[in-house]
Amino acid sequence: MIAGDGLRLRAIERADLPTIVTWLNDPEVRDQLAAYLPMSLAAEESWFEKLPERPREQQPLAIDVQNDNAWKLIGTCGLHEVDWRTRAGELGIMIGEKSEWSKGYGTQAVALLVQFAFETLNLHRISLYVYADNPRAIRAYEKAGFVLEGRLRDSEFRHGVYRDVLMMGILRPEWAAARK
Repeated sequence: MIAGDGLRLRAIERADLPTIVTWLNDPEVRDQLAAYLPMSLAAEESWFEKLPERPREQQPLAIDVQNDNAWKLIGTCGLHEVDWRTRAGELGIMIGEKSEWSKGYGTQAVALLVQFAFETLNLHRISLYVYADNPRAIRAYEKAGFVLEGRLRDSEFRHGVYRDVLMMGILRPEWAAARK
């Protein structure tokens, strides 16, 4: 478990799957994800069964927030495409619980995951992709220290229109300097 102040990142459990499927079937949530089709519980269970085949550091994590004395699942995050030669990885996150949007949880989860990537996994670089029309996510990434590295013009097609995708990244020395 990776713990922060009132927020934790933990392994995804089978009991989390129905909630995650509900989020993935919400068009408003799915609109900011690479997923563009609804998800069945059977498909999500099949995905879950294959998780142990992935390297442990590339298995997705649940995001829980402390609510009174209980923990509440609000999203998922993780690192993928880890390249150990270049010590680089790609970050992904979904805050699926819409009632918890705009409360800073995404920023906090990203900061915890970045700290884990640099301090525990010894990565040097973390990158991510975000839709240019998602200012809430862009602000969260910038608060965590990510900088704009490029724009992929008209690279996503959704709802009958093309939209740009931004590539953002953070290097370990930048992250370390910002923490001082």
